Order: sequence, then C-alpha cells, then structure tokens
Amino acid sequence: MKLRVLGCAGGIGGKGERTTALRVDHDILIDAGTGVADLSLADMAAIDHVFLTHCHIDHIAALPLLVDAVADQRQTPLTIYGTAPVLDLLRRHIFNWAIWPDFSELPSAERPAMRYQTIATGIAVSLGQRRITALPVEHSVPAVGYRLDSGLGSLVFSGDTGPCAAFWQAVNDIDNLRHLIIHCAFANRDERRATLAKHFCSCQLAAELRRLERPCAIHIAHLKPGQKALIETEIAASLSADKVRILRGGEEIEF
Repeated sequence: MKLRVLGCAGGIGGKGERTTALRVDHDILIDAGTGVADLSLADMAAIDHVFLTHCHIDHIAALPLLVDAVADQRQTPLTIYGTAPVLDLLRRHIFNWAIWPDFSELPSAERPAMRYQTIATGIAVSLGQRRITALPVEHSVPAVGYRLDSGLGSLVFSGDTGPCAAFWQAVNDIDNLRHLIIHCAFANRDERRATLAKHFCSCQLAAELRRLERPCAIHIAHLKPGQKALIETEIAASLSADKVRILRGGEEIEF
C-alpha cells in the first residue's frame, strides 16, 4: 500500500498547509480535509472509499465538495465509512439539505452519488488484499483511528485522540507494525486546552509514546500552524530525532 499525505496540518494559515487527508493507493481516502482540494478531478473521481475518523470540520471540510464534484463522473456511489455515531453526525449536520444536499438520495435514491457504510472498531474491512480496521481512541466527539494492513506491513493513523489505553493495546498487538502517524496539536503552554479538547500537547505526546512497545517509524502530524515552530522545538527537546519525525504534506509512505 502507498499512502500520500494530501494534508496533515492542524489548521490553515501557513503557506501550503492543508488539513487532514491521506490518500491510500489511488482509490482510498482517510479523512477528507482541505488537502483533497489539491487533487485533479480525475484523481477525485478515482476515489471509491472514504474512511472518516470523526466529523470535526478539519477532517471533513472537502468531503461535501468532493461528492458534488464527482457525482456525474462516476458510475457507482462513493462509499463513506464510519462508526454509527460518526455517520449519524454527518447525516444530521452536513448532508441534511440545509448545509448541503443529501447525496445519498441524489441524483436519485436508486442511483445515489454516495452511500454510507457503518463500521465497528476491531472489525476489518477488506478491499482486495488490503485490510482497514478502526481502532479505539478517546476524543471530544465520537472518533476512531485506523490500522491499514497491506499484508506485508501495517500503518496506524491515530486521528485525533487524548490518552487512551485501548488504543495502545490495539497498536501493541500489531505484529507487522511499520509506521505510526500520531498527532500533536498544541505546544506545552496550551496543555490545559489540549486536555479539555482531548488532543496532545508536546509533553503529553512524549509521555504517551512511552506506551508504544513495537518498533516502528513515528510520524508527528496535526500541528497548529500558529504553534508549529514551538511544537517542533519542544518535540525535538523531548523525543529522540532518530525515533520521530514531523510529517509533511506531499510525502509518500509505502508499506
């Protein structure tokens, strides 16, 4: 499997910063933040599956526009995967005819542009030889992380989370773990804000990574653009540079 980082920032405002969107091979998206908007129409039309971690706007901002853009470019509906609470929020607050048309009924109920697929944590979705499994996390809204398993190796994406023992248990049970993408949204000066929002600041991330028992490459994402330099300095001071690195938009990870 090949993952391309379309966006991994914790907000907009920095040059070239895009919010969370990860393209896997040519046909899968993990989240649909503003990074999706940089794809060509042909590349967007090739996406068959969108797996959502949660419904915060930085993770779904481009989804309504994506569905609209490809509605007349595809012969089959785009499948949106999420846990039942995540899909319920999407139905009620985004594709509700008030904020955006309900493309699960357009162009017609018989041939919709998108469809919902409910998933559960711990149960893999198989797409050919590829397996995608939702992992438990602890965030301020219903959310999951994901394990992407090519058969040769696995990549874990935490999505947004605070401390979560169940997440680390699931990660430590992966015997072919190769990569971990984990977020750090705030600098240490905002530790209280991070705790309330169930995100990580730099010192919290360092503490949580001590719970990781498997060797793997660690990629840090979701830095707030206004705090990016400070967060990078704090991470460099608390975590060994040979063990962690800051994830950048445009990068590719193969596993």
